[in-house]
Amino acid sequence: MDISQIKDVLFKPATIFQTGGIRPTEELGESWIGKVLWGKEGETISSNFDPICTIFLSKLPYVPKEIMSYQLVTIYMDFVVFENLNMDNLVSFFKINCYSNLEELQKINEQSTKIKPFPLSPLFVDNDTPSWEDSDSIDPVIEDAILRLESEHGIEYYDDIVEEIYPTHKVGGYPSFTQSGVSFGEDYPFVFQISSDLKARFNIVDSGSFYFFYNPEKQDWIVYCDFY
Repeated sequence: MDISQIKDVLFKPATIFQTGGIRPTEELGESWIGKVLWGKEGETISSNFDPICTIFLSKLPYVPKEIMSYQLVTIYMDFVVFENLNMDNLVSFFKINCYSNLEELQKINEQSTKIKPFPLSPLFVDNDTPSWEDSDSIDPVIEDAILRLESEHGIEYYDDIVEEIYPTHKVGGYPSFTQSGVSFGEDYPFVFQISSDLKARFNIVDSGSFYFFYNPEKQDWIVYCDFY
């Protein structure tokens, strides 16, 4: 297996987001960091949960199959999570609402008290790559092929194979772990991440990310965090 063949197998598509840079509309279909703009009538969220993200999946160029049945995901977070990052699953500090029917939504326009809100512009990429430390995301056959090329031909993973690792707000692709990667098994694949965002004044300890894994059969989430 040569470098080109490894890339063909290893690379994954994803939607990454640029923060700001566009005139906001606050209309249906516009994703945000620092705001939850839409919800169902009668929904209640405890006051300790801060609205941090609106992601309209229906408008994205790529969405993992596990969440394709949803058109919108909104996320609230209890900032007490930062006192509990040693937990394996942080989902109790998040409220993740998934909507399949946009006609059920109404404008709520809830703004974070801690994050500066910006609209998010989606961009399709087809070359998302895991960090080498994230061995759980690299198939053992591919890992062996890379190690053989490193030994026999002196290639370097980051120089010769990786084109880009995207440590940003992202749907699909790979979790951009900064430490050793983790896996929650095939039943809980990675589906998206929310990352530290300088423009939005949102720092997850030290340039870290929250990673979201989803089991569509159980409609169950796992949330994990790491940072430098």
